[in-house]
Amino acid sequence: MNKRFLLKATAALAAVASFGLAQAQSTAIKFQLDWRFEGPSAFFLLPAAKGYFKDAKLDVTVDSGNGSGGAVTRVASGTYDLGFADLAALMEFHANNPDAPNKPVAIMMVYNNTPASVMALKKSGIKTPADLAGKKLGAPVFDAGRRAFPIFQKANGIGNVAWTAMDPPLRETMLVRGDVDAITGFTFTSLLNIEARGVKAEDVVVMQYPDFGVKLYGNAIIASPKILKENPAAVKAFLSAFTKGAKDVMADPTKAIESVKARDGIINVALETRRLQLAIDTVINSPSARAEGFGQVNGPRMTLMASQVSDAFNTKTRVKSEDIWNGSFLPSAKELDILPKPKK
Repeated sequence: MNKRFLLKATAALAAVASFGLAQAQSTAIKFQLDWRFEGPSAFFLLPAAKGYFKDAKLDVTVDSGNGSGGAVTRVASGTYDLGFADLAALMEFHANNPDAPNKPVAIMMVYNNTPASVMALKKSGIKTPADLAGKKLGAPVFDAGRRAFPIFQKANGIGNVAWTAMDPPLRETMLVRGDVDAITGFTFTSLLNIEARGVKAEDVVVMQYPDFGVKLYGNAIIASPKILKENPAAVKAFLSAFTKGAKDVMADPTKAIESVKARDGIINVALETRRLQLAIDTVINSPSARAEGFGQVNGPRMTLMASQVSDAFNTKTRVKSEDIWNGSFLPSAKELDILPKPKK
């Protein structure tokens, strides 16, 4: 009896030790999104839900955010290891905080084009960028499109405009009410929010920055120098698992939304599926993304953006593109070949 008990106890201890070893081998990573849980966050929530991060020996926590600026500062502070943020916001942080000890760097491009647009109602008479001169534009002060508007303005020879600031939930409402003539915002966010307020898509003028000479990059995965130095293997494993999940998301956006619904049960599934598809079509599987390759960047284009951001954001120091980007942790070109072929 004692022998049988001893054998069982030994087996139980071995199982506990084995579980503890497995847990010890799993690297904890805190990930900060740029915004709340919406369609595009499926790119991070699906690989977590499917166990891709777990299979890569990673214990990944994905938290919602409140803007790219916040994502950058939280990674810089060490509160988060990795994040998702607009590249212009990352550039601004570098240039305005040259002596910061822990400046994050971009390690994978996800939105190859900025999602920023200027949107107006057709009944306003605004049809082209030139029509914005003298008009009242609205956006939160931290909005990526508003921050980069001077680049759009210069590229299209637009005269002076007047800005009205508001909290994000009021932006589209104020446009529909006529409180402002136009707004800036991410296409896949503001356009659908305008529709949700009773305006048909065909009654909205959408001027996407990339279509009007502004070739800025959008959101990238960013990392703290600390984790890049101390655990490069975990960073590579994260990007590999993320890439595997991104392929699944683009193959079946409708299915992918289930991972978002699981994190926020009150989302409008149909709306967020459309938002996700719009993000894929406009900024992820875009012609420039297919030309440069998913996750990657073009050196001269990055250098130009650094110069444009320095001017438009009036930064303390000039942005150095070589300090912003580190592509050495990316998966192989074969792994990154995940963009769906364009529909004919």
